[in-house]
Amino acid sequence: MHHLNYNLLPTLRVLLETRNLSQAAERLHLSQPSISKQLAQLRRDFSDDLLVREGQRWLLTPRAEQLARELAEALDGLERLYAEPVFEPARCERVFRLASSDYVAQYMLPEIGAELARQAPGAALEYELWDKRQLPLLWESPLDLVSTITEQVPERIHGLWQGEDRLVVLMSRRHPLAGRVLGLEDYLAWPHLQVSGGGDKDSPVEQVLAPLGLGRRWFARVPFFQAAAEVLCRTHCLLTTPGHIAWQLSREHPLAYTELPFASRRQQYHLMWHQRHHQDPAHRWFRELCFPFLRDHLQRTIRESHQ
Repeated sequence: MHHLNYNLLPTLRVLLETRNLSQAAERLHLSQPSISKQLAQLRRDFSDDLLVREGQRWLLTPRAEQLARELAEALDGLERLYAEPVFEPARCERVFRLASSDYVAQYMLPEIGAELARQAPGAALEYELWDKRQLPLLWESPLDLVSTITEQVPERIHGLWQGEDRLVVLMSRRHPLAGRVLGLEDYLAWPHLQVSGGGDKDSPVEQVLAPLGLGRRWFARVPFFQAAAEVLCRTHCLLTTPGHIAWQLSREHPLAYTELPFASRRQQYHLMWHQRHHQDPAHRWFRELCFPFLRDHLQRTIRESHQ
């Protein structure tokens, strides 16, 4: 038995089902001599005749009758190993993990959570604030998805492009620069805020200023956009931020935004996940659930920010 040719098991199954070499050859699209040769090999492997001719019929030996009961179940089990896994959201009890900024948590996560609860009421969602320094370690992270700014999707990381946005300057409506076209001196003369949570919102500015030997004066670094908005309302600080975020915050706070006094590269937004998750049916379902909410909100608010 330890020398059994497992490639012959499908032939054995058909022989035991049909009890006829001609019919077995037809079902397997083989010649009858080929089937006879395989039957001879199976007889040697099992040390049993398996099928015995009686007139015009083939009869199963007791060993073959035992194999007939066991073989179908064994082969069906092997076929299930190769079958595409079936994901049923209604029966899912998995914890899905998503990371991004506090902006995404406030304006997009509620819709994502509501749809997750509707389609997969037994599933759970964990959300955490993304730090751009985590990107090289995404392969060992428990995170399923990251929605963030990145110029390029790294190797072994998959990404769906959500859109691109320009950087603008956000400030209090009481700021002396509010409503004005900024010059570079204006931009550098006032203290700046930085939102550290989420993706890289600052390197495009540094790429312009650093070669000129210039830099901003930092007043504060905070992890959340809402905290930054409150600081802006109470100070004369400036915040360089994507236009769609400036538009959203200026609707809810006494804030105004204007264009940067220099050209800078646009912010590229991606939904990303590691290669190890790529073919998982549950993960595929979750990213297909999240992506439209993230993309559509971004695209809509970008359009609004230009009006």
